[in-house]
Parts: sequence; structure tokens; C-alpha cells
Amino acid sequence: MRENIVQAKRIVIKVGTSTLTHENGKIHLARVDKLSEVLSDLMNQGLEVILVTSGAVGVGMNKLKLSSRPKTIRERQAAAAVGQSELMHLYSKFFSEYGHIVGQILLTKDVVEHNYSRQNVINTFETLLEKGIIPIVNENDSVSTEELELSDNHSFGDNDTLSAIVSTLIKADLLILLSDIDGFYNDDPNLNKDAYIIHEVHEITSDVQSSAKGVISNKGTGGMSTKINAAKICMEKNIPMIIAHGKNPQILYPILKGEHIGTLFERK
Repeated sequence: MRENIVQAKRIVIKVGTSTLTHENGKIHLARVDKLSEVLSDLMNQGLEVILVTSGAVGVGMNKLKLSSRPKTIRERQAAAAVGQSELMHLYSKFFSEYGHIVGQILLTKDVVEHNYSRQNVINTFETLLEKGIIPIVNENDSVSTEELELSDNHSFGDNDTLSAIVSTLIKADLLILLSDIDGFYNDDPNLNKDAYIIHEVHEITSDVQSSAKGVISNKGTGGMSTKINAAKICMEKNIPMIIAHGKNPQILYPILKGEHIGTLFERK
């Protein structure tokens, strides 16, 4: 049993675009509903829950009836603007059915790089949590170009990294990345049938980094390499991080009971 995971009280949970949408790009309503139910139940147990959500561009693409990811920044920003409002509408609707209020926090990296604005963000998180409100976080894609471009080191670049930075800002006890893969493998399981899952990683070595294949989804911006980067950020602050499959949000229950599910990144 993972004892420190059982003791976690403040938890950041990140869901990717592939978790929130069907293969055809349309929003997976049943999964968003189940995720809202499970997170509400965790709140009812006395845990503090912060949700970092991807999916704005993907949901916007569906709303705008686009068959593929827009090629220009301005088109992606338009899709993000449409998709983010749709996402928040859905989260607000589903969470309210389980008796909880949500609050939206849209971040850009420059906000958390400056002391004054960073403290304001921390204060907002703390106030929402004190009032029992679930913060729902995304990068502000309608004004920030870096995530949309996958470009430089001056950006979050992806929501795996964003979720790790949020975890350090609010001094979370645990970060859980719900993805479309069971955990961290020694090789890409899509290409190597003999690849196996590594259940615990205590140091980000060159071997770990080389095993992280940067496969990018048609709908999202992340891959295993961005998750390893998130793990590195968390491990530097002694925050454990778990990668697990997000197809069934109820997986959060056994994870939080300390069962050996997915891959745990934790510095020893």
C-alpha cells in the first residue's frame, strides 16, 4: 500500500482531451458526468480537489464542426474560446447535480512568474477551497499562444506541466494525471508489444526520459514526455504524482486507498 497517498488531503487531478472526448472528437458526456460525480464524492469525504482540464480546443472543434485541428493560431484560439465556455457549462451543470459549485481559473505563464500576480492566484485558490468550491483550471488558450504552438520554454506548453505548476503553487499533497495510457512504460506500448509498465519511479534518469515517447494526440497537445516533465517539477517539491488511465474516473477511489495502480513518481 502507498501510505503517503492514503494520507493525501489536497489533490490536483488533471484530465486530458482524450479522456474527455470520444474518438470522433465529440464530448464524452457520460465520462464528464462520472468524473463530476466522483470528484464531488471525494469533496464530500473531506478532500480538497482541484481539477485541471484540457479539452477546450477539442470541444471547440466539435462545436465549430471542424474535422481536424486548426492549423493557424487565430483559428485555434477561436476554437479554444468557444470550447472553454462549453466545457465550463458542462462542468457547472454536472457538478451542480451533485451539490457542488465550480470556479474557473484560466492561467498564463506570465501570471505565475511574477510575485504579485502569483500570490493573487494562490489567494484565489485558497479562497475557493476554503468555501468548498472546486477550482477548474486551464491555460488561457484564447490569449496564450504557447500551448497552441508547442513552441518554447517560456510557456506551460501543455496541461501536464500546468497541473504540476498548480500543484506546487497550492502545495498539493498529490497530483494525478488521468490519461489514455495505464502508466509509464519502458517503451511505447503502441509500437512494442513487449513493453511493460513501470509502477514506481524515484528518479528522472536519462533512461526514463528516453523511454518517454512524445506521441501527440490528434486532439490534445501532450504525450509521455510532457508527463515526465510534470513529474520532474513535482518531485523537486516532494509532491508525489501518479499517471493512470482515465477511461473510468472511479479509478480514483482505489488510487486514493493506496492501491498500486498506474505509475507513482516519488522521490525517496
